[in-house]
Amino acid sequence: MQEKQYDIAVIGGGAAGMAAAVEVRRHGYSCVILERENQLGGILMQCIHNGFGLQEFKQELTGPEFAEEFIEQVRHCGVEVLLDTTVASIEDSENGKQLYCYSQHHGITRLTVRAVILAMGCRERNRGNIHTPGTRPAGVYTAGLAQRLVNVEGYIPGKDVVIVGSGDIGLIMARRMTWVGARVHAVVEIQPYPSGLTRNIVQCLNDFDIPLYLSHVVSRILGKDRLEMVEITPLKDGIPDHDSTFHIACDTLLLSVGLVPENELAQAAGIELSAQTNGALVDSTMMTSVAGIFSCGNVLHVHDLADYAAEEARRTGAYAAAWLQNRPPRQQVAIRAGANVRYVSPPKMNPEQPDKLYLRALIVKNNAQLTMKLDNLTVKQKKLPHVQPSEMVSVTLTQRDLEKWQLSANTVLEVSIQ
Repeated sequence: MQEKQYDIAVIGGGAAGMAAAVEVRRHGYSCVILERENQLGGILMQCIHNGFGLQEFKQELTGPEFAEEFIEQVRHCGVEVLLDTTVASIEDSENGKQLYCYSQHHGITRLTVRAVILAMGCRERNRGNIHTPGTRPAGVYTAGLAQRLVNVEGYIPGKDVVIVGSGDIGLIMARRMTWVGARVHAVVEIQPYPSGLTRNIVQCLNDFDIPLYLSHVVSRILGKDRLEMVEITPLKDGIPDHDSTFHIACDTLLLSVGLVPENELAQAAGIELSAQTNGALVDSTMMTSVAGIFSCGNVLHVHDLADYAAEEARRTGAYAAAWLQNRPPRQQVAIRAGANVRYVSPPKMNPEQPDKLYLRALIVKNNAQLTMKLDNLTVKQKKLPHVQPSEMVSVTLTQRDLEKWQLSANTVLEVSIQ
């Protein structure tokens, strides 16, 4: 068994993991990225569409181009990378944490580190998660798997396609399957509003005249060896209207029905998870309930933009470096999700340091207003042209905000949307 030592280990080599590792090195600490795939970049490497990098690099990039920007930074600043390496466990030790890893190339490795940053990303929900009845024919894929088959492996999953869920990957695959010559008959969404970004609705559905059935479900999958047809039922006030059920003949069904943070490793390490995000509960420094373990990116809460995940990860790398220097915040103020807000991340703030908050709305509304209150006193407001649950809302707390607010250990900052 090999033995290695570093100041910080970052688990996951996607955008968040690379951004966090680069920031750790900029603060002068040794760092290793542990990635189970054979290359860095994560899911970005199969996202050949553009739209990445506008926030982070002020230019529009494809997923692989966005990843390559960070890969170059990783190489330039001297972050060590262990590819084809899976972390099996995180355990406490006298010197910090011990990570047991295995690899087909290197065998078993035990890493001793002072801190850990979790950046494993998320995975797709599948048919079993949404309990779609019917037979079990070939031709049913998650949208992300289909994306990999087309963009990386060079395979076309089918010719007549129906997509369940209007999440961004599903929308992008509606366009991609059209481009490779398939016919996309419909996108079926259970909610009365789309789940993906507005720009993807326009560019991937409207531009190709692909029907979007809101408040509908695929109520049955039909086919023996290969998928032959799906049954689609509209919802009225959330109740299936079976009298209006119709069928679409197809040979391929793509599921874009949500993402789940990869938190099995965190759970095994005893980290407390959030019921709202399924990610770790963190403080204002992005540290979890287990001292010395931090979390960021899609493993913490699912972002709609890779740029946001990278931005959050950079701050997490800086926080981890500060923790190694024994510079914890002197005070942390709780943040509570108020009316029409699903969650706020992070759920705590350091009143001595400006920060950025991310949150998800529970409503669809134009001309909305975000309001922050301290003990029922409005302290900050922000106009929002449009909000919907699928699009992240961000708000920056400035030094001027923090200086004029009257904060104490018992203060709770409530964030709401009206």
